[in-house]
Amino acid sequence: MLPVPPERMPGERKLAGVIAYDEALDELIANAAHTIRIFDKNIGRNFNTPQRYDLLGKFLLAHRTSRVKIVLHETAHIVRDCPRLILLLKRFSHGLAIHQTLPAARRVYDPFAVADDTRFVRRFHHTDMRGAATVGDVAATSLLVKRFDEIWDASTPAVAATTIGL
Repeated sequence: MLPVPPERMPGERKLAGVIAYDEALDELIANAAHTIRIFDKNIGRNFNTPQRYDLLGKFLLAHRTSRVKIVLHETAHIVRDCPRLILLLKRFSHGLAIHQTLPAARRVYDPFAVADDTRFVRRFHHTDMRGAATVGDVAATSLLVKRFDEIWDASTPAVAATTIGL
């Protein structure tokens, strides 16, 4: 019997620092099959890197049904700081959505990202870069998917693919 590839083995890996978290998030995106859900206080310039742009673009091109849902507490700086993310939004408006939380959900402070139903990356608090990357823990992943859906329901569309002026 052949060993299971490492990306499919259940397990948790501790993350310490910005670089480790960004690498784990890139790995999550690269291994996603159909849905990526991201919740954070805000999105930094790491979503404007060529590597992240390419990973998200490849994911959205892979299948017509591929979806990326992003919910943030703060969205005002995205247009200024993340032009590549805006390009993806214009190119894949059917598959990429960015929402902002309503006041009822603003007390949630632990950022996380979930790919499909098997993989997630989370931080303990938005001010703390320590966290964990987990693969194969379906029970914990399903809890985060449910939590994301609740946050999504307590949010509203925030960033549009086009600018409309009068």
